[in-house]
Amino acid sequence: MARLPRLNIVDIPQHIVQIGHNNVACFFDDEDYQFYLHSLKLAADQYQVHVHAYVLLPNSIQIVATPKVSQAVSSMMQSVGRRYVQYANHRYKRSGTLWAGRYKSSLIDSQAYLLSCCRYVELKPTILGEVDDPVDYPWSSFHHHIGAQRSHLIQDHKLYLSLGDTYQERAMGYQQLFSYDFDRRLFDYIAETVNVGQVLGGDTFKDKIEKIANLNVRPKKRGRPKKCIRDDLVNEA
Repeated sequence: MARLPRLNIVDIPQHIVQIGHNNVACFFDDEDYQFYLHSLKLAADQYQVHVHAYVLLPNSIQIVATPKVSQAVSSMMQSVGRRYVQYANHRYKRSGTLWAGRYKSSLIDSQAYLLSCCRYVELKPTILGEVDDPVDYPWSSFHHHIGAQRSHLIQDHKLYLSLGDTYQERAMGYQQLFSYDFDRRLFDYIAETVNVGQVLGGDTFKDKIEKIANLNVRPKKRGRPKKCIRDDLVNEA
């Protein structure tokens, strides 16, 4: 599917992915992960982005977040990306970029997919074989969501808040979601959607986004266009 222009719409959550250049490692020890999270917190606060979930993997990052002002996500990602590259280049005596181009993103229909997208992000370390259980991976928002360790970076989405009246109830409700196998078709759909920059949602949500953005967000049908036969050539035959 063709990639759509990157959309940044206020109060619409996004799934954000950024990968290391040539898929090589971007983080090498705990200090690197901590610096990135600190930089992400500063940038999220500065540009008014609510971060709902994240995972930092050795060669990539994934974030679920909602912009509260126009162009907030792109400004945040530019700021944290530049800050971290400067840090890594200085620390490791290197030069050049760490990232494989700009980040990728997809808009999320929160009612239908937001919690699934958070689960997708926090399950990535197990899918990639980094750990057997997401609780064993220290660099994700999973620990915040299950009540093991509060994160100052995370601003809980209203759907997470709806899981219970107290933090403990919400944590238990969220952890229960992980007792079910993640549907492989849904997992692949989320991955493909963010990879090509499509909208993660149904027709009603896509209609809403098209109205706001004044842009067709549905992927174009594949196949070669039909040849147009001129009437005058038909008549000559």
